[in-house]
Amino acid sequence: MDLIVRNVRLANGFPGEPVDIGVAGGKIVAIERGLAATAQTYDAGGCLACAGLVETHIHLDKSRIIDRFPPERGREISPMQQVAALKKEFTVEDVRSRAERTLTECILNGATRMRTQVEVDPGIGLRGFEGVHSLIADYKWAIDIEICVFPQDGLTNYPGTEELLVEALKRGAKVIGGAPRYDTDHDGQIRRIFGLAREFDVDIDIHLDVGNTPEAMDIHLVSRLTEEHRRGGRVVVGHMAKLSTMPPHEVAVLARRLADIGIAVTVLPATDLYLMGRDQDHNVRRGVADANFLVEHGVNCSLAEGGREAVAAMLQGSAAERPQRILQALGQCHEALTAEHDMSMLPAREGQAEVVEPVIQRRTGDADAAFAHIGEIGQPQPTRWMLLPEDDVLLGPV
Repeated sequence: MDLIVRNVRLANGFPGEPVDIGVAGGKIVAIERGLAATAQTYDAGGCLACAGLVETHIHLDKSRIIDRFPPERGREISPMQQVAALKKEFTVEDVRSRAERTLTECILNGATRMRTQVEVDPGIGLRGFEGVHSLIADYKWAIDIEICVFPQDGLTNYPGTEELLVEALKRGAKVIGGAPRYDTDHDGQIRRIFGLAREFDVDIDIHLDVGNTPEAMDIHLVSRLTEEHRRGGRVVVGHMAKLSTMPPHEVAVLARRLADIGIAVTVLPATDLYLMGRDQDHNVRRGVADANFLVEHGVNCSLAEGGREAVAAMLQGSAAERPQRILQALGQCHEALTAEHDMSMLPAREGQAEVVEPVIQRRTGDADAAFAHIGEIGQPQPTRWMLLPEDDVLLGPV
């Protein structure tokens, strides 16, 4: 063995006393108490070992731009319009520099896999894609990065966007996304996204159904096309805030359909807490899809944070401008940021970021799923795990 990490606690399996983890050739080959072997040793001191964290939805290309436009005041906001006005000034170097700082923080806080959304349209061209794509090889040693290119400002109503999406897919983007809410033809954009996914054999990850009522939900068309194109297991829908406006029995019916078809859901609590409920001045809705409820009905879910800017804006704004007033302001950098019981984030250490983007992904698969049962698997698995004090994360809600 090359490395033995001793005195480790696991989230499941081997309850009680700490265990030792043996690593050889970059793979975990043994998990047992009192591992008898000679190798370089690291004493974890009773820390919790878990699979590497997975950031399922982040926007590296437009992270760290809050200094370029302050949070909007009042209830009516239009963050997409503000960002659209800035994109023409983005350079490849600028995107890479900002994205690299955020990526580094994610790695330092335990992320080993990431899917980042990247905007592609005539306003920014492929500069955002090129800036983020340039990081993949440089940080391959620490994290697997998957790029999802998508038309944030419209597709059918924004000439030139489709050609750029196609070019990005030819250059290696592994996922295509969409934002039909910002397109004059919701159905047209969704159908074209599915068409491109089939043409290039890539996965789909769409921003979907953010709104104050359950009317005109796009998830129904996405469900039909997933079946027609046989894309089950390869489609993710993000946000789905409209689910929070529906009675539980209706959500249950839809959830079972998503589970049967193979559509996963990424919930973005901080972003949707910031965006939703702005039409109300009392008894304000939270606007966050209930991931626990969806999981209970068989839907694969993840929690993610789409952008630091939503959190930063919420913390900078006055209490009256935070409709939900659920997130705790960070008085000290070591305090945890918690949105009631639905989301938990790791406390930042001294010198680290106040907001930690990575969260644990439920639909992990391969090595992550096999980690706790390596004895049954009987084969060496990739070493993808991290150590943290056991009380640093609320394992139940996650």
